[in-house]
Amino acid sequence: MDALDRIDRKIVAELRENARLPNLELARRVGLSASACSRRLQVLERSGVIRGYRALIDEQALGIGLTVIVKIGLQKHDGESLKAFETALKTIPNMLAADMVSGSDDYVLRVGARDLPDYERIHREQLSRLPGVARIESSFAFRKVIG
Repeated sequence: MDALDRIDRKIVAELRENARLPNLELARRVGLSASACSRRLQVLERSGVIRGYRALIDEQALGIGLTVIVKIGLQKHDGESLKAFETALKTIPNMLAADMVSGSDDYVLRVGARDLPDYERIHREQLSRLPGVARIESSFAFRKVIG
């Protein structure tokens, strides 16, 4: 898909707010018939603009009282080292999100923990044992502003 028009952008914006909107309501909100909205939605999905639908989870309801932003620096940056790190990272159950980034850090992670002692355990038993880690820096999120 080359470019999104105004209506496609409205569809995407509405789905970002509520991915469970029934097609009829989505169509009403973007000013289309239900069938035209459904066709556009299928095109957006087939083209990869919409890759999937997710549930927003209340982390506190799952016992996650602490969100930690973790910056990781690796010793090496060759393909094998990156792959080994990323494969091991996917085995950590407390991982909420992970991004490879540019700059002085190689990865920025979001880690969920029950509390500070639980994060200390995660740091000691899991993060510090990831392959190739040279540096770990942790910051604690006070509250979520967006997302």
